[in-house]
Amino acid sequence: MENYKEYLLQLATAFAGSLGFAMLFHVRRQKLLLASLGGLLAWSVYLLMGRFSDQDVVRYFVASVVLTVYAELLARRVKCPATLFLVTAAVPLIPGGSLYHTMEYFMESDLDAFSHQGLNTVLLAVAIAVGMLFPSSIFQLLRRSGRISR
Repeated sequence: MENYKEYLLQLATAFAGSLGFAMLFHVRRQKLLLASLGGLLAWSVYLLMGRFSDQDVVRYFVASVVLTVYAELLARRVKCPATLFLVTAAVPLIPGGSLYHTMEYFMESDLDAFSHQGLNTVLLAVAIAVGMLFPSSIFQLLRRSGRISR
């Protein structure tokens, strides 16, 4: 039961974080909820993937793929750029804690921990980037071939 409460708190925080960034980026009122739900979706997928993999890189990658598909489909539905949903909804996936610990180890001159944590941070960032690039490229190819409209 305690895990359930923790997950709900994480999901609420993901939604609020995405909402805050959507407001910061002046997303129109009609699209605020949709942008925020993207952050909730991304973090939900990340948490759900924890049942299948204990590798953060895999979890971040799958969450980024699902988020990008959500953003691309929603962009066509509401006729606006996918980046509006993608950027604001990706906020919960930013590996800030990992980056913080990387810099903490650097400042403490713990070079072994720094290099290990730094590599992990870079891998998370790459997983997010590739997870966004892969579906975006497929959607772009489908647009160019005329199979889907803008």
